[in-house]
Amino acid sequence: MKEELGIYIHIPFCKQKCYYCDFISFSQKEEKVNEYVEALKKEIISNKDKAKDYKVTTIYIGGGTPSYINSKNIISVLETLKENYPVEKDAEVTIEINPGTVTKEKLEDYKKAGVNRISIGLQSANNKLLKEIGRIHTYEEFLEAYRLSRKVGFNNINVDLMLALPNQTEDILEESLKNVINLKPEHISIYSLILEEGTVLEQQISQGKYELPDEETERNMYWKTKKILEENGYLHYEISNFTKPKKESKHNLNCWNQKQYLGFGLAAHSYYNKVRYSNTQDLKQYLEEHTKTIHETQNKEDEQKEYMLLGLRKIQGVSISEFKAKFVQNPIYIFRKELDKLVREELIEIDIDNIKLTDRGLDLANQVWEEFV
Repeated sequence: MKEELGIYIHIPFCKQKCYYCDFISFSQKEEKVNEYVEALKKEIISNKDKAKDYKVTTIYIGGGTPSYINSKNIISVLETLKENYPVEKDAEVTIEINPGTVTKEKLEDYKKAGVNRISIGLQSANNKLLKEIGRIHTYEEFLEAYRLSRKVGFNNINVDLMLALPNQTEDILEESLKNVINLKPEHISIYSLILEEGTVLEQQISQGKYELPDEETERNMYWKTKKILEENGYLHYEISNFTKPKKESKHNLNCWNQKQYLGFGLAAHSYYNKVRYSNTQDLKQYLEEHTKTIHETQNKEDEQKEYMLLGLRKIQGVSISEFKAKFVQNPIYIFRKELDKLVREELIEIDIDNIKLTDRGLDLANQVWEEFV
């Protein structure tokens, strides 16, 4: 049986860069879009031999704002991919869209091209907050994008929300949650704001223009979110993700289960044959040549450690039996010192077949994953 392979495609163009964003993306570079798409397709074709012994089961088009560029470019990229890669007929194909950049015609093009999952960046239903964090849209424009997505026939939609935004209260967050729940999306992702150095929002906060909720309020927001979503039939299956039954993001789950993926486009990351590498972050350089940086070549110990860290992001945790099936060793023995420390600190718990985060561990991990690991 052929091993699964995921594909990530990065579209680094936006109408306006959000004030909290430190992703590799650009505004006011529309003149580079067509050249970028041609370079992207060239990279896809040049790597096709890597996929010949695999089956592509997920494709994720992220950004940036993929819905900002002409949808014909998205069609062209997906056609190139399907012509050169063994894409399964039932592959999960996701595209990120932002309100204010999507039309019915674009959505119809995505549908015809094989996209079957939409991820809409809302962040908040409060228009004042949206403006303060540099979003280009209103809540009403989000509703229109959601309505159009349903009308075109998309029956697998994710909505992104954020908590701990400047001046956001628990009541404001709860109102956003209830508004989104009433729409019945299949999946909801909710992320705590991470104030990244050098962003517009970081500068505004340091200048005292806005205030962030304190740590206690942020934690209350997280647990209130979890409670409300679970009461409304959403399964909490990963630190920041909630789903209706059988509507988990397969692409993300495969990453957390340490399955392989190829990333195409500026700054895109890949995990292939136990090597983690990424493309250049320099747009001019990417358009001229596809230079890559190797970040890690894993030995067995590296692979085992990463499997544990990725697996702990899932609410069900790491399956001991699955670990043993993959590595022919027991994780409880291999990581006995580390696990003993985490158990004593009440950050993880171990049952018959799972090693998973406790509520205390989940709380810490959601704040800053890097601090936890």
